[in-house]
Amino acid sequence: MAYHAYWMPWRPLYEGYALLGWLAGAAVNLWLAWFSDLPADLFKYAALACLVLAGWRAIPTWRLFRWRRNLRGRSVEVLTLEQLQRRCARHPDAVWLGRGFEWRPEHAQRIHEIMARQRACPALPSNATAGAIGASWLQGVGGRETDILLPLAHQAGHVLLVGTTRSFKTKQLLLLIAQAIFRGEAVIVIDPKGDRAVRQTMQAACQHIGKPEKFVFFHPAFPERSIRIDPLRHFNNFTEVASRIAALIPSETGSDPFKAFGWDALNNLVGGLLEVAQCPSLLLLRHYVQAGPDELLARALRAYGERHVPDYHARLTGYLKPGKAGQGSQLAALVRFYHEVVVPLRPSPSLEGLISMVHHDREHFSKMVASLIPVLGMLTAPPLDELLSPDHARSDPRPVLDMARLIDQSLVAYIGLDSLSNSIIGSAIGSLLLADLTATVGSRYNYGATFTPVNVVVDEAAEVINEPMIALLNKSGGAGVRMIIATQTLADFEARLGSPAKARQVLGNVNSRIVGRVLDAETQAYIAESLPKTRVLTVQPSQGATSDASQPVLFTGGFQESVTAEEAALFAPEWLGLLPNLEWIALLSASRVLKGRLPVLQVDETLEVPPCLPLEQL
Repeated sequence: MAYHAYWMPWRPLYEGYALLGWLAGAAVNLWLAWFSDLPADLFKYAALACLVLAGWRAIPTWRLFRWRRNLRGRSVEVLTLEQLQRRCARHPDAVWLGRGFEWRPEHAQRIHEIMARQRACPALPSNATAGAIGASWLQGVGGRETDILLPLAHQAGHVLLVGTTRSFKTKQLLLLIAQAIFRGEAVIVIDPKGDRAVRQTMQAACQHIGKPEKFVFFHPAFPERSIRIDPLRHFNNFTEVASRIAALIPSETGSDPFKAFGWDALNNLVGGLLEVAQCPSLLLLRHYVQAGPDELLARALRAYGERHVPDYHARLTGYLKPGKAGQGSQLAALVRFYHEVVVPLRPSPSLEGLISMVHHDREHFSKMVASLIPVLGMLTAPPLDELLSPDHARSDPRPVLDMARLIDQSLVAYIGLDSLSNSIIGSAIGSLLLADLTATVGSRYNYGATFTPVNVVVDEAAEVINEPMIALLNKSGGAGVRMIIATQTLADFEARLGSPAKARQVLGNVNSRIVGRVLDAETQAYIAESLPKTRVLTVQPSQGATSDASQPVLFTGGFQESVTAEEAALFAPEWLGLLPNLEWIALLSASRVLKGRLPVLQVDETLEVPPCLPLEQL
């Protein structure tokens, strides 16, 4: 590794003193040439020589002064949507992330020098650590700034935003979301906390491009203006539906018998609903779990028998005894007919599962699904009963959408989960919608001819992350999905998934990481580990003196300086805790290390949620 040249810009400005001295010499010589009786030409030539030497000293003086001035920080830039769109137009194949510079070993060297001399560093402004969060001089060590761009092709490798509260994440998300809307792509934002600025930016961006109808809104706190979403509409295998809901059952191990029993019950019910050509919904599943599947089993047995048994009605008549028309006796006859007539022709695992549920001890069944019923209950309580289990036949101005339609029509969907009001319900809704999205992306892989870009943004991702979302990160890039996930610390993923290995699995599927101020030591260490190492040069002075005992007055002395190189982090973990608001360090495309800062995107903060449009107008 080649060492970079050692240069110390933070020392006292000796070149400036020399510049002032030569300028003073030029002024004195000019004064003597004009106002003294001495030969003027001699002093003019001396003044000219002083000015030349002053010019020679002015170059390093200006360079060092510029570095000092940069350490004072820069004012926050404010952008309008129109200005952002013009910047995007200059780079149609890239995403604009802000302004900054490529972080190189010489920048790490300068930070080490400042940290070693922070209290006595003459280059630091006196108010560098007062009145603001973070160290403003971190951005100043880079000098000239340029636009930082991420190629669109690389965004398919997904982007991770990490930063503490109010550091930079929301402002960065606004830039990325607005640019995706300007490109005319589908945008799906899942926001657990319901940030109004995110919703207003999405709405304003759609209005700015002349397509306000593209914006759709889902939020449990505003049911009258919210679209309706069916999270169980799409699945590649009907067992996925049971897995989505069973994953929401609280469990310490993830494989306890209550969770397994709940999955089996849901799977049997979904199979029975499909036998009668009825789409599963959360309301239907809750009804049959609580009331029992007897009525569903009778309908399913009849429908299955009509499809697979010749002369079904004639043969069934012999099993239905006259005078015994009760529901229980009819169901028993249908079950006996299934075992004696249908099974030899074509048995059905779904029907046999429903039959076992009906014959199961009711008291024991109620105990085993005791953890499943609250999950279904909270997802079907008003107003979620209408928002997540829509009745397609009912006249309602609110359109019923699903992830497939959001993608196919390139809509801009803001999905607020209202987690601040109820974090459990918000997390459950987010997990269900991500599972639906994963199934939709799987269908695109299987049957899609062209993959239009889809931008999926998940703020506070640790609150909704699940196995389907991990699958999206791992496998969805080839289907045109570009994911942007934001979190505060690595521990958030560990707490949600219950395993550090699972958290590392999530982070390992992200090729670009943008990190703002982070105060958690574990997260700081993980981010710093992902960056390459560098060499830091250190100046070590030494001095000595010797004397002769026979001649103590005489002595010899010496002074020398040596430069040594030591391995160090390109961006040390503790520096992440010093980043000011709106500033970040990024590892883009798994190769480029950049230091940048964000502008503030200005939108109309008075925008209200628009009324729902009829489905045919979307």
